[in-house]
Amino acid sequence: MSEGLPLLILFGSQSGNAEDLASKAAKQSKQLGLSPTVKGMDEIQLSELPAFQRVLIYCSTWGEGEQPDNAEDLWQAASADGAPSMQGCHFAVCALGDTSYEFFCESGKEWDGWFEKQGAKRLVPRIDCDVDYDKPAAQFTTDALSHLAAVGADGSYVEANVGAASAASAPPPQSSEESSAAPEEVELVGEGVEELLTSGDRSLDILFGSQSGNSEALAAKFAKQAKSYGLEGTVHDMDGFDFNSLSSKKRVIIVCSTWGEGEQPDNAEELWQFANSDAAARMEGIHFAVCALGDTSYEFFCESGKEWDRQLENLGASRIIDRLDCDVDYDAPAAEWALDALPSLAAVDSTGLFHEDMVDTIKQFASGSSGAEGEDGFTVPSIQAESIQVEVSVFRYDPETASTGNDSWACVFPGQTSVLEALRAIKATHDGSLTFRDGTCDDPSTVISVNGRLILPGRVRIDSVASPKGDSYRVKIEPIPGSEVIRDLVVDHWALERKRESSEPWMVASTREGFQTSQGVMGTMKPATAARLHSLADFDSAPLLHASSDAVPYANGFLGPAVIASSWARRCDPRTAPERREEIEGIIGSKNGIKAETDLAPISRRDGYSPAVSEGLLEARTNALENDSFNGLHGKHVWWYCWTVKSSGKVNDTVLYRQVLGPIGLLGNLFSGVTARMVLGFTRTGGSILNDILGMVAPPAGIGKMPRQFNSSVDDHHQVVAIFNEMDGRF
Repeated sequence: MSEGLPLLILFGSQSGNAEDLASKAAKQSKQLGLSPTVKGMDEIQLSELPAFQRVLIYCSTWGEGEQPDNAEDLWQAASADGAPSMQGCHFAVCALGDTSYEFFCESGKEWDGWFEKQGAKRLVPRIDCDVDYDKPAAQFTTDALSHLAAVGADGSYVEANVGAASAASAPPPQSSEESSAAPEEVELVGEGVEELLTSGDRSLDILFGSQSGNSEALAAKFAKQAKSYGLEGTVHDMDGFDFNSLSSKKRVIIVCSTWGEGEQPDNAEELWQFANSDAAARMEGIHFAVCALGDTSYEFFCESGKEWDRQLENLGASRIIDRLDCDVDYDAPAAEWALDALPSLAAVDSTGLFHEDMVDTIKQFASGSSGAEGEDGFTVPSIQAESIQVEVSVFRYDPETASTGNDSWACVFPGQTSVLEALRAIKATHDGSLTFRDGTCDDPSTVISVNGRLILPGRVRIDSVASPKGDSYRVKIEPIPGSEVIRDLVVDHWALERKRESSEPWMVASTREGFQTSQGVMGTMKPATAARLHSLADFDSAPLLHASSDAVPYANGFLGPAVIASSWARRCDPRTAPERREEIEGIIGSKNGIKAETDLAPISRRDGYSPAVSEGLLEARTNALENDSFNGLHGKHVWWYCWTVKSSGKVNDTVLYRQVLGPIGLLGNLFSGVTARMVLGFTRTGGSILNDILGMVAPPAGIGKMPRQFNSSVDDHHQVVAIFNEMDGRF
């Protein structure tokens, strides 16, 4: 294949959003015959820009209309006298911002105006994106790339060629004679199955539509299981997902629940509407499977999953296994279904050809029954992957000088290399002073943070956590949050151990009857009870679970989720004496117990422990609030939060503020927090100070909202709905 037409993709990014969009655009551009170069604005000189005939810009705005940090120097150079002419350049700009700021998308607007001023030709209108930028940015990217691809090698733009590149990249139409012929099979060399499971693209995309979190949890399980079949599973929330990106995929699983009377869950509704629109792309070449969740007590049982199953088939995708319709007890049937679905999808090779005759062989291979060797007759298959170029950035801390920083190395690793093996290699070949906890792959003390994800590094492949950066990948390795750093990636776990000791983890059993054995009397327990107790404390690494909490780094006395989860399991143990149970409840309900946890959602999203752990923590918090009769600040906040949402359909900040703090609390907060911001006029909206002050007093204040203190938005609304479903029975 000849090299494509050069395309420069520039990003100015403060938090990574613009950089992420640039990386996605680079991948998409290759399908249109373009050869992308992705650069941060701090990675290029202004004098280099005129050499490019095609430029695509993604730029965020920081603060009050300022350029992001990595774009500031380039913008200063562009604003100076003597800036070069951009005649012959064709460009498009995607600006990111927040409408709550006065200078919305100002940085992107400045770059758009500068390119035009310097003589460049704007191919598509600039798009100004708010905080919910995913969908408009994706549409802009598709439109911009199709126009940029219409700029020929001589620099001339031919509008009639817009969209021709994508058409040219598609396979030519087959004659009736050709289409009737069977596709040419890819020859599998060597061991056959090993070649199939390790060659080319082995990606599996798993989309979930979830109202209460069950579909999301199943999708995560399928992704983990997929590794046993040589697949690299990626889980996608249907909310904000680019449906047309599926057209380039080969393997897809849909896990979708049904809401109400046959409705799509909240996070799937928009994607479902798009999938049924004229804009939806054809899905030929995709092999898919659908797992539907529902409740047989409803008339339209699993209707949403059935709809996805039909629509993908209507769009040309190939169903690789029959759809599974699950009732409320879905765990066992879903697990059994996965044993057929995953090896079937694994039998799809890198060209998209399904080798049906290899499915049973793959099952045997993954279970270890094929080609068994060794004393026990069992050998775990070793799944190899292509080598990848990775920029590894590691946090460094020197206790002698109290200095911190980051060191980076450009490395090439086989994709299956674990993160722990990568650290060992860097220490052996690049920097012998690099310090991290080494041990077995299951050592709970080795936990670190990689690209913001908490992992046991011996268990996780580097290609599964690396984020794309142009034609290579990037990995940022840091110590876990909430613990004192000793050196580099090594943190002090003794603080956690002291908290575990303070919770008195030993058991005090109540008197009970049991079986008489030679070892004495042994108690009895129902299997279901034993299984639940195990799941409540089913985590491999206490430090990992402890660090999963967003509250841990900011509340030194907080026991943390690991200690509370273990304590709650002991409290639920029927063998625990009543007086001991009350003592445990007192520990859990204390100011340093579960009430100090602000948000359980980050914990529920982490890998490394059972979903039942976060469910148990929610039970513990509910129990603590019920024991207090929902008194105190925590109980008041829960009660009034639910009341405002249920009564008005939205969170009324002013009601929450007044009711939770009370008159004394309002006075005590007069010169701090929200009150100070309102009085002093530090609002996000730029509105009248008087209006903001009125927001804290009596009605009609209920119509207003507090000024936003943080640059944030509500994600995963379906999870919020699930909270209120749980709370409906309590108020």
